Amino acid sequence: MITYAEQKRILDIIVALGLLVLFLPIWIIVPILISIDSPGPIIFVHKRVGKYGKPIYLYKFRSMVKDADELLHSKNSELLKQFKAGDWKLEHDPRITKVGRILRSLTIDEFPQLFNVLKGEMSIVGPRPYVEKELKEQQEKYPQTKPLVKEIMTVKPGITGLWQTSGRNEVPFVERVRLDVAYVKKQSIWNDVYILLKTPKAMLSKW
Repeated sequence: MITYAEQKRILDIIVALGLLVLFLPIWIIVPILISIDSPGPIIFVHKRVGKYGKPIYLYKFRSMVKDADELLHSKNSELLKQFKAGDWKLEHDPRITKVGRILRSLTIDEFPQLFNVLKGEMSIVGPRPYVEKELKEQQEKYPQTKPLVKEIMTVKPGITGLWQTSGRNEVPFVERVRLDVAYVKKQSIWNDVYILLKTPKAMLSKW
């Protein structure tokens, strides 16, 4: 009998390959728009926390200026103070480019993570991969989440999931952890399909 892990891997490969073919024009048009809008690489590679806490390097279409991290972490950065004060969120991030705002609003910037899925580092559905520094500071702020995060780390992170279909950036850290744990406890192929079916509506919710 085929296991859930095997079913999930088959679903990951089928959906990832299907989306790569279905949205082929995006892989042609988006790089051109990014290049015209601002200088810098087309693909942004960001270190995140993967399964069992191992680091993974997540691919995204670049939606910020090329020196975005340097601007955030520069000495006495007011932006970093606002970032932390806003629970690691910025309502109006000046580093995001014009094209980047459109890509983010439609979640198109996440499309290159389909390659992370094909590599086996991520799943189509799962808890969103955490940023290591943010995760550490948030757990210090909310120590009650530490055992829950440990449970979350027993599965591969995903491109979409309960957090992404329940408000995403508007959801505070503690609620995000609660949603991620709920997903881990209720893992099934049908739950994954249900979340997948909800994802398009969530992607278009800001439009």
